[in-house]
Amino acid sequence: MDFFKKRNSKDSMPEPKKQQPEYLKADIIYNVYRLKLAFQYPRNSALIIRELQLPSLDHKKATVLYIEGTVDTNMIDEHIITPLLHESKPPIPNDNFTSEVVNSILTTSNAKTINSFEDAIKDMINGNTIILIDKEEQAVSVDTAGFENRSLSDPTTEPVIKGPKVAFNESAAVNRSLIRKYIKDPQLICELITVGERTPQQVSVMYLEGIADKDLIEAMKKRLSDIERDGILELTLLEQCIEERPYSLIPSTMTTERPDRACFFLQEGHVVLLLEGSPLALIAPITFWSLFQTAEDQYFRWAYGNLTRHIRLISLLLALFIPALYIAISSYHPEMLPTDLMLAIAGTRERVPVPVIVELLFMQITFEILREAGTRIPTQIGPTIGIVGALILGQAAVQANLVSPILVVIVAITGLASFAIPDVSLNVAVRLISFIFILAANFMGFFGLALCTTFIIAYLLSVKSFGVPFFAPYSPHLPSSKDLYSRPVFWRQWLRPFSTSPEDKARAEQPKGDRRK
Repeated sequence: MDFFKKRNSKDSMPEPKKQQPEYLKADIIYNVYRLKLAFQYPRNSALIIRELQLPSLDHKKATVLYIEGTVDTNMIDEHIITPLLHESKPPIPNDNFTSEVVNSILTTSNAKTINSFEDAIKDMINGNTIILIDKEEQAVSVDTAGFENRSLSDPTTEPVIKGPKVAFNESAAVNRSLIRKYIKDPQLICELITVGERTPQQVSVMYLEGIADKDLIEAMKKRLSDIERDGILELTLLEQCIEERPYSLIPSTMTTERPDRACFFLQEGHVVLLLEGSPLALIAPITFWSLFQTAEDQYFRWAYGNLTRHIRLISLLLALFIPALYIAISSYHPEMLPTDLMLAIAGTRERVPVPVIVELLFMQITFEILREAGTRIPTQIGPTIGIVGALILGQAAVQANLVSPILVVIVAITGLASFAIPDVSLNVAVRLISFIFILAANFMGFFGLALCTTFIIAYLLSVKSFGVPFFAPYSPHLPSSKDLYSRPVFWRQWLRPFSTSPEDKARAEQPKGDRRK
């Protein structure tokens, strides 16, 4: 695959020197002091320290450390403190205490041994509890993460009409569980990659082994490992760090809050990224069809699923071209309209004192202000303000002869059509491109509109997402199940799209004839 090139060369910048890891020592006092220093204790009261005497280990000294607010304290008491203070008979031998603690004392399976301060600090930040034992150069790290999370709820940005009514939340572990609930496949791989220097975060890279292309997986992991930031706190920020064209209007990745939709992409050979603290999944690579389609297209029966897709395609074209066509026709090509219609439009504009372009931009910007205001004000009154504001402002503008009635209709149709575009990134891109078309039509009419359309199509054909062309598998034409602007019935979708270079290219055997026979 033709994967993205590296970003600007860093030859002029010196490479940061990576410090050698500092290993734990056999002196427990020094180890505790070193961790206190790392977390600014006692000024930072979040570090909790508990000293113990271990009866099972010849009353050796041990110290338990964790960060307040990141752990489940009940789990620490039940699976760490109580087993450590329980006297086992016979006593545990003295040759390797840390291994014996992991294998014979602790009652949890999420324990491991570590030997450096760097690992200890990173694990404590992520909700682990560290057990230091005197005269041991290793420590025990136990997964006791207990970050506060909201309960599962319905999707908000991707409303469910038909299908599972559950959305991701801010816990990466819960999100991974939701995906595994749908894909019960032992080949579903989850690799953890740490990004961020000062505030490290673990990114879950999920894919189906034997389906996802190995080059795609390696390219994704390399792009993640190349990130040099203090911290990535949200998945949308991670999206901006790994995309190939950060200044492009066209997105090269997409996000979803629906586990079922993420699973659909996994089964087609895509890679899904999850991040602790983000209620979204990031999907790559993507195409135009990924942004244009919804999960309900498959859940609905064939006829209605295709009807809704065609309605969205028509809405996308209306949102792009209707305002520009109005300006081009009214300013340069009035002969294209029937005489009666042209006279009616001219009559409505007789008292308007400004050119068509000023009139249209005024209404378009006003509509965008209403849209943004409806998003930012409290939820209870947001829809009311949007509807009432649009009605009152539109009617007042017409009565004041600032705009013509036909233009209010044009802007209303454009706004409604843009709401039918399912993906937020594609929605914003269409709205911005429509302003480019408006300016082109104002300066050169249909000729400018045709030039601008040709340029936009040529640009879209050059866009790639991790080596996958934006309009694949339609252009360039590649084998697929033809699930594009329309879809076949579900049992005829037996091929995965070859655009993502899946290793297993078929979902099932090729159907023969009519299934009803």
